Amino acid sequence: MDLAVATIGRAHGLRGDVVLDVRTDVPEQRFTVGAVLSTDPASAGPLTVARARRQGEQWVVGFEQVGDRTAAQGLRGLQLIVPVQDSTEEDAWYPYELVGLRVDRLDGTVVGEVIGLEHLPAQDALVIRETGGERTLVPFVRAIVPVVDIPGGRVVLDAPLGLLAADGLLDEDEAADPGPDEA
Repeated sequence: MDLAVATIGRAHGLRGDVVLDVRTDVPEQRFTVGAVLSTDPASAGPLTVARARRQGEQWVVGFEQVGDRTAAQGLRGLQLIVPVQDSTEEDAWYPYELVGLRVDRLDGTVVGEVIGLEHLPAQDALVIRETGGERTLVPFVRAIVPVVDIPGGRVVLDAPLGLLAADGLLDEDEAADPGPDEA
């Protein structure tokens, strides 16, 4: 399995350096001088890191195969990929390991399927397609997702009422005719 660790962005400077849109938690390990990175599409690579530095919040990288700004501009949009094994760290999963997992409630009711993982400012969120077709973001925290069973092909949710579209807090009759306590 291959994992995209960055997408090449705009050219930076005249020597052929590029700005990376980093998609790895360990860029200082992935972009070391001498590292050889495969590309998608494969015909553009592999690329060997000649220089790399952090500049503010961005990573700027130069490759041995790229000698000037014009060549660097031709790489824009290219993905840098590395081969990976399944995660061996407890409570850590690659997005590709989660996509396709069935989503169940604690009682075994099927909720839907994991279709992605979004990295949000507060925490990661599982992207779930519910059985009714709705796309729902679920905070990927232990309190709400207590079980991730990769070999079993499922995750289990302990979702608070109202988080899922399937919860349907009010049916049409209740919404149209409030009870005596609500008037």
